[in-house]
Amino acid sequence: MTDHGTIRVDVDGEIGVVTLTNPARRNALSRAMMQAITEAFRSFAERRTRVIVLRAEADVSVWSAGHDITELPVPGRDPLGYGDPLEETLRAIRRYPGPVVAMVHGSVWGGAFDLVLSCDLVVADETATFAITPVNLGLPYNMTGLLHFIGRLRVNVVKELFFTAAPANAATALEWGIINHLTTAAELEAHTMALARRMAAKAPLAMAAIKEQLHVLSDYQPVAAEVFERVQELRRSAFESADYREGVAAFLEKRPPAFRGE
Repeated sequence: MTDHGTIRVDVDGEIGVVTLTNPARRNALSRAMMQAITEAFRSFAERRTRVIVLRAEADVSVWSAGHDITELPVPGRDPLGYGDPLEETLRAIRRYPGPVVAMVHGSVWGGAFDLVLSCDLVVADETATFAITPVNLGLPYNMTGLLHFIGRLRVNVVKELFFTAAPANAATALEWGIINHLTTAAELEAHTMALARRMAAKAPLAMAAIKEQLHVLSDYQPVAAEVFERVQELRRSAFESADYREGVAAFLEKRPPAFRGE
């Protein structure tokens, strides 16, 4: 076991376990936490650990509150640029050469939802809820993140999640395909670890090849340069806007935002 302050890393045979351990901050995805997770995945890859389980500590009410809002860049800079620590962690998870399983007890918010969907499988219990909340902040989500969602979910479901920022409960998440297995809280860990052990017993090179093919087939979609530039201009208008400043300020001041569309 290795404790990195914001996460704990354990190894159980061929299975690596990364546990979020900052409940005082509702496991907000801080720069320090993201860098620690990314490094843990690199270390597991070097050791050829076959399966990774990503989880929070038992009995927390919030699995993760999402991107640490206090660390978002000031308006005028892209809050979700390629070099953002969360983006680096999402890539580390998606490119890991073995299955990654998210084990979810409690609520999952914002960027943490993207983190969960970047895992290959999701096992959750009845306490789990999932919400993607950039419109609460006036934050324009990026095309890479949206591609993660439409690669896993129906487009109309993605639109409802993003346009309303309303949480989907466990039953709805199962119906919408967010999660693979819905269990009771008492059975969650045993079910997840049994699934991980089953995959760890399979041929790792074959699984790595299959995962990479699925990654290429689902993640690489051509976008015309003109279209990309138009989308980036729309995003720039949003993250340079007064609404974005208002959304972040309202969150930090714990009040409803008053968006004006400017």
